[in-house]
Amino acid sequence: MPTLAAAVLSPAAWREQSRAHEERADALTAGRRERAARGERHAIEDFLFEYFGLKPGQIRRWHPGVGVGLQAADAHTCARWYVTSPDGTTALDAATFAADRGEAVVHIRRLLAATAGRKPLLGCFGMHEWAMVYRADSDLRHPLPLRLGQDGTDAAVEANPLVCTHIDAFRFFTAPAVPRNAHQLTRDTQVAMEQPGCLHATMDLYKWAYKLGPAVPGNLLLDCFELARDVRYVDMQASPYDVSSYGLEPIAVETPEGKSEYAARQREFTRRAAPLRERLIEVCDAILARR
Repeated sequence: MPTLAAAVLSPAAWREQSRAHEERADALTAGRRERAARGERHAIEDFLFEYFGLKPGQIRRWHPGVGVGLQAADAHTCARWYVTSPDGTTALDAATFAADRGEAVVHIRRLLAATAGRKPLLGCFGMHEWAMVYRADSDLRHPLPLRLGQDGTDAAVEANPLVCTHIDAFRFFTAPAVPRNAHQLTRDTQVAMEQPGCLHATMDLYKWAYKLGPAVPGNLLLDCFELARDVRYVDMQASPYDVSSYGLEPIAVETPEGKSEYAARQREFTRRAAPLRERLIEVCDAILARR
């Protein structure tokens, strides 16, 4: 059997990492779990669980990541894609993972690398959320009132250019908003259009982290989740929705002051996202090297 691990953790070392991961995951998902027990919903935080689909229990499950072996790891020996060598070291079999998920890994790497190589665009001012309710003729996407009302929201969209570059925001635009966008986005143009200033592209780092599954170390998954949560709050503060019921102040992007604040938040999120994006690319490279 070829060597699957460049580093091997002792039982004491990996159990400590697993314990720390579980404690951090529990803290990050406590609100979701408590609300679920009460049958309540949070329009901002629960998006991370409902849209992205990963449950708190799945987030809590620790993995060492590709290239790291574990000694005496009974809990991992039966997990998918893990194998145990004759010396008792259990590690992810990157070759088998690549054989099963290689095409997805290639796509994720292309997208991440293309995004990392572009200059961030800071002129959208979060108007994607406004375009999702522009001239809405049905129920709103979130159970919150519009801060400016429907007429005020429509007027703000008409007074500001739509320059969204993210397909998974654009696909939720209302029909009247679609032709107003500077880019008619499709899934086929995603790699060509994604850019690091986009808040949704930053949130998607969490999606790519869990889609790479056990190849991603637990701390990287939680780093991506935590960044996505912070971005989600700003995304909703800059949205047309009234978030005052959550004790939040709006980022009034329909004003010059709000635009300036939003761009500053974009810059900070771009800075925080860059090393996480690079770490995910490294995970992809480690998998594809065994393909």
